[in-house]
Amino acid sequence: MSDRGTFDTNVVTVTRFVMEEGRKAKGTGELTTLLNSLCTAVKAISSAVRKAGIAHLYGIAGSTNVTGDQVKKLDILSNDLIINMIKSSFTSCVLVSEENDKVIIVEPETRGKYIVCFDPLDGSSNIDCLVSIGTIFAIYKKNTDDEPCEKDALQPGRKLVAAGYALYGSATMIVLSTGHGVNGFMLDPALGEFILVDRDVKINKRGKIYSLNEGYAKHFDPAVTEYLQKKKFPQDGSEPYGARYIGSMVADVHRTLMYGGIFLYPGNVKSPEGKLRLLYEGNPMAFIMEQAGGMASTGFENILDIQPKSIHQRSPVAMGSPEDVLEYIAIWKVCGLLRPSGRLQ
Repeated sequence: MSDRGTFDTNVVTVTRFVMEEGRKAKGTGELTTLLNSLCTAVKAISSAVRKAGIAHLYGIAGSTNVTGDQVKKLDILSNDLIINMIKSSFTSCVLVSEENDKVIIVEPETRGKYIVCFDPLDGSSNIDCLVSIGTIFAIYKKNTDDEPCEKDALQPGRKLVAAGYALYGSATMIVLSTGHGVNGFMLDPALGEFILVDRDVKINKRGKIYSLNEGYAKHFDPAVTEYLQKKKFPQDGSEPYGARYIGSMVADVHRTLMYGGIFLYPGNVKSPEGKLRLLYEGNPMAFIMEQAGGMASTGFENILDIQPKSIHQRSPVAMGSPEDVLEYIAIWKVCGLLRPSGRLQ
């Protein structure tokens, strides 16, 4: 609102922003329609999250998903909302969700040219204790004229058309990139619209925070342990890094993007490939980070350069401020753990 107490008529909504970007790119408008449908799904999920306790949406639904996580009631609702909104937008042909074992092939009469990979409710293990959770999505374009199939979704992150995430925290926010920088939009409950609040977001070259689950320290690779020691006990007289870990990837990565530093979910002795899924967690977040001037690596390979072999493939993750990530990569090299296979010794 302006100083006179009236609404600002020059606010930029996410719909207006995406339409303007589409006109600059001389697009068909199909991507704009798809992104608008995702925003509508996010609004619905945000509403469900806000009243989850009252509507009895807390608790476990009584099953586990394909990646082994316990499924919560809000997981199922969020997944159904996104699938239905995307299908009804007539813009997609293949959908990949964390909650579905196989790809979803859209019916011929409602197909479009895009492939959408998504985690409908990231960090859902935190639902019942009101910790910030989110939605992550990645959008690719189908690159063949063949009948849609799983192979269409197995594209490296370099081929992303757009990616983003929604954060359901003290406010609901969408952070989005269509390949021309990163912008943040906050949901205004009074208007029911996402309003541009952070234009052309850029991450700091170096931060003061590291973020990972140190409960797995017993199983860390020596390179990870050495990196953490350098952050905790710097030998150059600088201040040690602070530790911050929420346990929801969206929340941890968003804080890293805003304040700088590094977010880590490395592979370890027990899980060499880590826990995070490449198509709908690693790739979209890496795309956002790079578009904001940051970096994203496994420690030995750029995340966006990985050729996926399966839709639920996992990958180690290190992303954030470029100087912090480069330091992490350098330690991997010094430790002699860089191997062509990309696996730990």
